[in-house]
Amino acid sequence: MDHQFRTPLKIFCFWCIFLEKEMKALILVGGYGTRLRPLTLSRPKPLVEFCNKPMMLHQVEALVEAGVDHVILAVSYRAEMLEQEIKQDETKLGIKISISQEEEPLGTAGPLALARKELEGDEPFFVLNSDIVCDFPFRDMITFHKHHGQEGTIVVTRVEEPSKYGVVVYDEHGKVDRFVEKPQEFVSNRINAGLYILNPSVLNRIDLKPTSIEKEVFPEMVKCNQLYAYELQGFWMDVGQPKDFLTGMCYYLHHMKQKAPHKLHQAEYTVGNVLLDPTAKIGKNCRIGPNVVIGPNVVVEDGVCLKKCTLLKGCHVKSHSWIESCIIGWKCVVGQWVRMENTSVLGEDVIVKDEMYINGGKVLPHKAISESVTEPQVIM
Repeated sequence: MDHQFRTPLKIFCFWCIFLEKEMKALILVGGYGTRLRPLTLSRPKPLVEFCNKPMMLHQVEALVEAGVDHVILAVSYRAEMLEQEIKQDETKLGIKISISQEEEPLGTAGPLALARKELEGDEPFFVLNSDIVCDFPFRDMITFHKHHGQEGTIVVTRVEEPSKYGVVVYDEHGKVDRFVEKPQEFVSNRINAGLYILNPSVLNRIDLKPTSIEKEVFPEMVKCNQLYAYELQGFWMDVGQPKDFLTGMCYYLHHMKQKAPHKLHQAEYTVGNVLLDPTAKIGKNCRIGPNVVIGPNVVVEDGVCLKKCTLLKGCHVKSHSWIESCIIGWKCVVGQWVRMENTSVLGEDVIVKDEMYINGGKVLPHKAISESVTEPQVIM
């Protein structure tokens, strides 16, 4: 064979071998989603819409874009509802999505042992917490991980107040030296971002029992110089509780403005970053924004003011209401001249009567509110 054809043929064969290898990811879906109640009383946390897309789907789509073709969901609660939803995503994305169900909560490492047969192989696999939103750097993680050649890579992100967290200390090459829990004196401002890429050999370090990957597995890997840190660029947020959900929403909308501004809605009634489903209906003389997400089939009547809030599918806000820093659940009805603020959250199918004031109220599903809630509390 002529030499000019040999090198391209070798490259072609290499990619054929590479593409035959299945790339996998395990998402730690976990349990009851108590921090995000009352929303998680109606549906499991991964299916709660964040910026008009199920939380989990943000992660799965980013994994698929990085070449992952098998996603395993480690679940201990409402697996049947997840299974119904993921069948649609499986078909749409052209990948395999399977469920690994825990009989008892296994922490953050035990689920890897439970899914061992599916994770074993020649290629490293991703592990991620289901609450995380960021500009997912999965392709860069693969490159960094293969470059240092050790067992594990964890993604780290910078925080303003490291004393609130456990921080990660590592050298200029990224080799992790130690973890320090809530340091009172500055040693680092980088924390574990809940995204990992691990070699299958890590599975030999984990028994099938409740185990923490952060407190038990990673420190052992550090002792053997087997763990490296990859620094995340851009925004990051754990959106597992309402206040952080809304903060993460603001970060995500800002990210959209930079990367895909055409997806944001602009009209005479919008201020700043607004994400609006095409099926939503907005009345006259409204002020929408900054930082507002409006889901499918939402109705906003005349004269409504919305700031830093999410309105989930099918809810209805009547005229002249004022809503700031709130999450309005599916199929809720907010009456006329209502004022809601201070991270109030309405569960599914809540009715708020006209002229009510809700200050930091968390209202369980299927309730009717006919008295103002002047102090933050749970309405059962």
